[in-house]
Amino acid sequence: MLANPRARRGTRWAGPVREALTGAGLDVEVLTGDSSAASTRLAAAAVAQGVDAVVAVGGDGLVHCAVQALAGTGVPLGIVPAGGGNDLAGALGVPADPAAAARVIAAGRYRDVDLGRTGAGVWWAGVLNAGFDSAVVARAERLRRPRGPLRYDVATYLELAALRAYPMRITLDGVTTEELVTLVAVGNSPRYGGGMLIAPGARLDDGLFHVTVGAAMTRRQLARLKPLVRAGSHVRHPRVDVRTAREVGLEAVDLPAYADGEPLGPLPVSATCVPGALRVLVP
Repeated sequence: MLANPRARRGTRWAGPVREALTGAGLDVEVLTGDSSAASTRLAAAAVAQGVDAVVAVGGDGLVHCAVQALAGTGVPLGIVPAGGGNDLAGALGVPADPAAAARVIAAGRYRDVDLGRTGAGVWWAGVLNAGFDSAVVARAERLRRPRGPLRYDVATYLELAALRAYPMRITLDGVTTEELVTLVAVGNSPRYGGGMLIAPGARLDDGLFHVTVGAAMTRRQLARLKPLVRAGSHVRHPRVDVRTAREVGLEAVDLPAYADGEPLGPLPVSATCVPGALRVLVP
């Protein structure tokens, strides 16, 4: 069981979750890494030792670490959602209550889901995005103050004030177009950002990415569109187009990319949908 020592709920819930799993007859070892790289190494070492499952008690960042170690191994991933977004857990229907999530894990029911894999070998389960949203996250990470969620509000305001369209080369299954875009989100899962349905048609086991392309927009158009993403109704907007592909390439100048909320670095980036690459414990 991986726990994130920097996540308050993760550390608070680790003990009770371990007790619940032990009470169900499982043998549990708790591992805590002090960084993303350390958490990934711990999970990989556990897989090499022959564990029956790896459980992540944390948010999407810790889940992302576990995915790097578990992809393609057949060792199941269990999730106790203890972060701010919990998007993969939400897409899988894993309950938010830690006791209920522990019961799901103890029951041992699983399904195999697709993963995205970048050309650099990074696995991701949810959404890869570049454009306005990735620029907001990158700016927020550069801000020293304010701290907490308000930092992202400030970053959003600053990026909205400086809004511009990004010239981007988009390659879907070998077909390339050059477009002016506000954002592009490559969805293996429908949701990101704590439940926003950026790719509402995406399914975790259909072998396809659902690529949401937001064309160049004015500030007013984007401001009106953003609230619609929570329900997924933004896809009916005339400035939004949804496409499907198994392989995606994005190229632009001076634009960062993120996957599962984790930085990938600047574009270009390529990604392939790998069917059934991750086994997950589900209700």
